[in-house]
Amino acid sequence: MNYGEITTWTIHWFFLRRLCPVATTVGLIGNKWRLLVMRDLLKGTQRFGELRKSIPEISQKVLTENLRSMEEDGIVIRTVFAEVPPRVEYSLSDLGNSLKPIYFLKSMNG
Repeated sequence: MNYGEITTWTIHWFFLRRLCPVATTVGLIGNKWRLLVMRDLLKGTQRFGELRKSIPEISQKVLTENLRSMEEDGIVIRTVFAEVPPRVEYSLSDLGNSLKPIYFLKSMNG
């Protein structure tokens, strides 16, 4: 099989990911870091340092990357305050809050 070739399976997988709510949900909260960030944001608005302290095994780079991708996906709201020093807070969006039941099911089942 030529890897550059578009197959029926490729097309099927593309549409499955686009149309299947389960695949979409797993894509949104699929990795362990996102789950841990969601866990903390379910408690309420958090600053970057608070998130970093609550997940000691995550590096600053990985936390930043996950927060940015969660913001791009519409799960997290990033609020920047024009203060010195700058203050940034993160909270769950309406979409993020709508994922609460799924988060709890996933955390119960591992």
